[in-house]
Amino acid sequence: MDADGFYERIGAGRFRATGATRGPWDEGAQHAGPPAALLGRAVEERAGARGDMRVARITYEILRPVPIGELTVATSVLRAGRGTEVVEAALTPAGADAPVMLARALRIRVAGEPVPAVTQGALVAPPGEVGVTPFFPVPWETGYHTSMETRFTQGAFVEPGPGTCWMRMRVPLVAGEAVRPLDRVLVAADSGNGISAVMDLRRFVFVNGDLSVHLHRYPVGEWVCVEARTSVDAGGIGLADARLHDEKGPIGRGAQSLFVAAR
Repeated sequence: MDADGFYERIGAGRFRATGATRGPWDEGAQHAGPPAALLGRAVEERAGARGDMRVARITYEILRPVPIGELTVATSVLRAGRGTEVVEAALTPAGADAPVMLARALRIRVAGEPVPAVTQGALVAPPGEVGVTPFFPVPWETGYHTSMETRFTQGAFVEPGPGTCWMRMRVPLVAGEAVRPLDRVLVAADSGNGISAVMDLRRFVFVNGDLSVHLHRYPVGEWVCVEARTSVDAGGIGLADARLHDEKGPIGRGAQSLFVAAR
C-alpha cells in the first residue's frame, strides 16, 4: 500500500485524507466507510469523554460526497446523563462552510458488575476457510478497494443477491496510530449495500444517504463480517440490512436507506 493510513493527523481535530479512502465511483471522493470510522473515533476521543461508556448506536447523515483532502472534525455533547449520553460529530472539508457528514452517537455506560451475556444468532464460517475475494472492477489503482481485504463466504461483489463478507483493514485509520475495535466495524459497515447488491452496477445506481449501526459489543480481532441483504421497492427506495459479526459471533446490525434509479 502506498498510504500509511486512511488519514494523516495534521492538527487538533484536523486530518488529511489519503488515496486509501478513495471510493469506487468518483476519483475525488471518499468511500463513506473511512469517514464514518473517523467520526466514530472523534466521539470516543472528544474532550472529557468518559472511559466507562461505549457507543451502542451511531447514525450518519451523508449530506454530500466527502472529498479527498483536508477535513475538520468537531464534536458536541447533546445530552449527558449518568447512564447514557448523546454526542454529535460533524465532518467539514477545508474551505467549506457546512459539513458533508454528520454523526449522532448514543453511548451507554458499561455495567460495573457483569450481567448475564445473551447472544442471538449463529456463527458465520470464519475468513480463514475462504480465499481473498476481489472487488468489482474499479478504474483507479488505489482506494478503499485496495485498503480493505475482503473474503466472501456467500455471494460476491459481482454476484447479485445477499452476501456475507469478512473485511479487514490493511492500513490504520490514522497513520501512526493504533487501530481500535470501533474503527474496524465502522470502516466496514457502510459496505452492506455493495456486498448485497441486487441490481447490475452498470445499469442502476443504489446510493445510501445514511447509515445506522447498533452494537451490543465491540469486535474482537482484526476481522469484521458484514452479512447483508437488500430490498428495493418499485418506487426506487431500498434498504440494505446487515448483521455484523466477529469470529466469536454477532456484534450488532447496520442499516442503509437507498436511492435506487436507472443510470
